[in-house]
Amino acid sequence: MAEAEQGRVGSAIDCVRHAVALDPQGAYRAQLARLLVLVRRDGEAAEVLRAAEARLPQDALGRDTMGCVYARLGDHAASLPHFAAAVQMAPGVPAFRLNHATALNFLGKVDEAEAALEALVALSPGDAKAHHLLASLRTQTAERNHVQRLERTRDAARDPQARLLLGYALSKELEDLGERQAAFARLAEANAEHRRSLPYDFGRDAANFDAIERCWAQVAAASVVGAAQEAPIFVIGMPRTGTTLVDRILSSHPDVESAGELQAMPLAVKAASGTRTRTVLDVETVALAAQADLAAIGRDYLARAQSHLRTGKPRFTDKFPGNFQFAGFIAGALPNARIVCLRRHPLDTILANFRNLFAISSRYYDYSYDLMDIARYYVRFDRMIALWRKAVPGRVLEVQYEALVAQPEAQIRQMLAHCGLDWADECLSFHRNSAPVSTPSAAQVRRPIYSDSVARWKHHRAALEPVIRLLEDAGIPLAEEAMA
Repeated sequence: MAEAEQGRVGSAIDCVRHAVALDPQGAYRAQLARLLVLVRRDGEAAEVLRAAEARLPQDALGRDTMGCVYARLGDHAASLPHFAAAVQMAPGVPAFRLNHATALNFLGKVDEAEAALEALVALSPGDAKAHHLLASLRTQTAERNHVQRLERTRDAARDPQARLLLGYALSKELEDLGERQAAFARLAEANAEHRRSLPYDFGRDAANFDAIERCWAQVAAASVVGAAQEAPIFVIGMPRTGTTLVDRILSSHPDVESAGELQAMPLAVKAASGTRTRTVLDVETVALAAQADLAAIGRDYLARAQSHLRTGKPRFTDKFPGNFQFAGFIAGALPNARIVCLRRHPLDTILANFRNLFAISSRYYDYSYDLMDIARYYVRFDRMIALWRKAVPGRVLEVQYEALVAQPEAQIRQMLAHCGLDWADECLSFHRNSAPVSTPSAAQVRRPIYSDSVARWKHHRAALEPVIRLLEDAGIPLAEEAMA
């Protein structure tokens, strides 16, 4: 554990393997699985968890650790009993209670999650993560909300991350109550405060886009020998544009399961590049990966994805939105893969990214705290999808979110045909799908298709004026008819 604390995870894994050999108790295996996940050896971690089930940890931390690793592997159903056991063993530890409530929410047990979170808030009134999750569980009403409690808690908070979480929670609840302008003001305040703490420069993301565009000709010209014949379905796009909805629709098909949001393709490309840089995607990685064996990337991707599959169905979806930057590698590495790209009105896309709190520790989402940063990012996203449209014709089906909401059956039929799937009525009743959802859209995709989010940007046109000018200067159409 000391080796791991110092960042020497490989050495730590060797030490813990030796400990397991001496005494194969569940607590040691739980820590071994945690370390293996840290270095993205998910398949090995899953094997270690299976062994740990035969001799479970006798301490709360060990059980919570097992739950966390299962959650990282996307197996939320398996995580739940371990989180519940941790809470039972150590009811005074807020982190264990939060993990338990999060798993309950992912599994659609919303009432139980709410009760667990209220118990956590009673134990730890300033727990910002609990307040943030509690606000997201349901649509708040005038008779039942937490606005006053959130205002008091945020006013008292001094930790920057806590203030950010509480600001988002408060904005969401005010929006639910119809107080749109007050909600936006709170949101803008929270985002601006956090943005000032970030060393983010859009030039970093622009350089990655430039590198992908610059190296595409080399990737396209590569000879691919021995490519895997499997046909995974990639759901890509800007975040908050309906990717979870489409993943839910497709994985409701009897022949398809959802693997969730995998990092498998970015990691396979990173491994093929051989770079030792700290970020998964950067200019050096793109340049060297463009020279790599595409077929090997495809095989590596499938091996990494395997530990996230559980049903044995013939097809699976990978709904990591950021794979839009890897679509060229996907097309070459997996010739039978299908790609579905979600498009949404540019202003709704930008506003939705601004309104959603992504993983705070992930540098990938640093663009999302400022409307103009998001607008610049969107312009490059739009340009990149135009590249794939021309470079790999027929491989990427672009689905307009607004059209999906207005004509669901027609759009679903088109998606299924593109993916090589027969029609299935279950895809139209996707909201009955009982599979876990581990994204911010968990509550929304358990409802039938709705139009509440269409043209939401119009409520905040004044704040979006600089964004509108930037998009117009970039030649991006904003009229609704252009979105059809």
